[in-house]
Amino acid sequence: MLELRTRFEVDDVVLSALHARAFGKEPGRITGWARQLERHALTWVGAFDGGELAGFIQVCWDGGVHAFLLDTAVDPGRQHQGIGAALVARAAEEARAAGCEWLHVDYEPHLEHFYLERCGFTPTAAGLLRLA
Repeated sequence: MLELRTRFEVDDVVLSALHARAFGKEPGRITGWARQLERHALTWVGAFDGGELAGFIQVCWDGGVHAFLLDTAVDPGRQHQGIGAALVARAAEEARAAGCEWLHVDYEPHLEHFYLERCGFTPTAAGLLRLA
């Protein structure tokens, strides 16, 4: 049974491995997720199945009314089961409860259906400047 946990205690090794699998990256690189989330995130949500981390999302914000989704990740073997949509819905609830009025998300073209149709986002014009 899937359990969503907000602001759960993050294991950097476990979350780094999930992130690598979900984004098709080489495993082994460990990110300091716990420290990074505590410093910069409004909140984060984990989807746990039998105690195992199956999905993750973080919500950053501007300290005011704008929140931003980052790092939406679902284990590839568990995708297309509603886990990602459940994570987005919980993240939106948490942002709303914190007083945010807007929730932003950037996504690659192949994820358009997920964010617009499954999660209810509206397309907007945006800009991006590559810094590195």
